Amino acid sequence: MKNIEQQKQFDEELLITQQEIQEETLKQVGRELHDNVGQLLSVATMQMNSVAKVVDSEIKPKVASASEALKESLAEVRNLSRSLNSDVIANLGFEATVKNEIDRLNKSGLIEAKLNTVGERVNFENNKDEIILFRILQEFISNTLKYAEAELIIVSLSYDSSLLTITAEDNGVGFDHDQIEQGSGLTNMSKRSELINAEFQLESVQNEGTTLSLSYPYRTL
Repeated sequence: MKNIEQQKQFDEELLITQQEIQEETLKQVGRELHDNVGQLLSVATMQMNSVAKVVDSEIKPKVASASEALKESLAEVRNLSRSLNSDVIANLGFEATVKNEIDRLNKSGLIEAKLNTVGERVNFENNKDEIILFRILQEFISNTLKYAEAELIIVSLSYDSSLLTITAEDNGVGFDHDQIEQGSGLTNMSKRSELINAEFQLESVQNEGTTLSLSYPYRTL
């Protein structure tokens, strides 16, 4: 029993370390996107606006179109950097970060996304829990975009006195639990849930879609 307990503690500490390394990497990528790529796009946008003032009238529509594309790209880069940087997530809070992700998906044109919220928002005692919950949801969304061939994803947040219940569902092709390989994505979602004592469930029906359910027993301020 002692060996089992030691192994369990070791596995948990290893998972926490992996989580911290991943977050630091994502934070660095988010900063690079915001500071470097974002700055380059800002300069390109200003230069394009300057060009628009001096080009011939027949070329102006094309220049205006290119300028608009640059503005949209800059907005996308900034939104993506927010979703990667855990400091931004901690400052914005879980719900605002989820809304930002839903807006980003809709602007991308890759899929239609909706957010439903029930109950009064509750502040978390540990904002690291907010980051972990968002990463689980982000993993589900990523898998939906990669594999589900879905047209719609709906995220629901339901607050009550002791639990935050999160559901995310798509209308994609689904999968067979008995046949799919337990890849790193599914494993990450499950293990991250264990870190914050959240109940994790993933259900899928072929040709009908996949649903993620999380029940998080938050600690209030």
